[in-house]
Amino acid sequence: KTMVVINIKKDTGDSFLYETSCENSNDLVIRELVTIWNLRLRLRQLVGGIREMAMYGPMKPPDKAGLDDIEEKYNGAVIEKNQFYQADPSGARTGCGVGPQLTETIEKVCIDTEAILSSDNVQRKIAVSVPKLLEKLDLIRGVVTMAFPMGLPEWDTIRLTLNGNEGIEGTSAGVELLDPETAELWVASRMFDRNQIVADRLGRNDKTKVIGKLQKPGAGPPGREAAVSEEEKKAMMAFYFKKQEEQKRMAESSEDDYLHSSWADPKQLQRSLRGQGDIRAPGLR
Repeated sequence: KTMVVINIKKDTGDSFLYETSCENSNDLVIRELVTIWNLRLRLRQLVGGIREMAMYGPMKPPDKAGLDDIEEKYNGAVIEKNQFYQADPSGARTGCGVGPQLTETIEKVCIDTEAILSSDNVQRKIAVSVPKLLEKLDLIRGVVTMAFPMGLPEWDTIRLTLNGNEGIEGTSAGVELLDPETAELWVASRMFDRNQIVADRLGRNDKTKVIGKLQKPGAGPPGREAAVSEEEKKAMMAFYFKKQEEQKRMAESSEDDYLHSSWADPKQLQRSLRGQGDIRAPGLR
């Protein structure tokens, strides 16, 4: 099945592939892309969150956050500790982790989720979709339920992020959240009109592949794609550095170094004709 492929690139270098049909409306495409965009932000946040949860347990109430040893030493607090207790260095979590067996299961889910979020999927030509991302969200929800069958407290950012965008609002990831009603899709410095279909912008060839940018409204056309990729730039820099080092070594070498070469010896030809080229004095090598 041939599809139009849009490579959505972020300024940070992160990217993903999205497949659609040239007959789909631009409004539908933009809404799906924004859903994918926001789900990826939530999943990335959840991966870091459940790793911390595995080590340090659920989050403390906001008014109880603080370093446990300080609370014990200076405030006389009695800290509840389970058998897997590790003090959270940030003071945000209880320290009551889940133990090695569940931690291993959580880590497998994290690695699985990171695989679908990886920009390497662009080179591998693997497109992402809303159902695929929701499947990973359900896996994380399942492993959290395994770890805490009674559920996480209502203020825990993992619980909030599982249920929606609220969990990442106020974070660096939250700044990147897009509104499906107002977000803009740009390709080749031209914005997709929501009242048109994909074919109006890209033509009716279902094998079309383009690079697109999603952004908040009012920002104007995004910057053009760099002519040279980061990998190519690094390779070029390495090449030029190597050439500079070679030129530096040549400049630093003595101008009369060639005089030590055999071809610069005025008597070398004479010795060669006499068959004495390789003769050495006794004891010399």
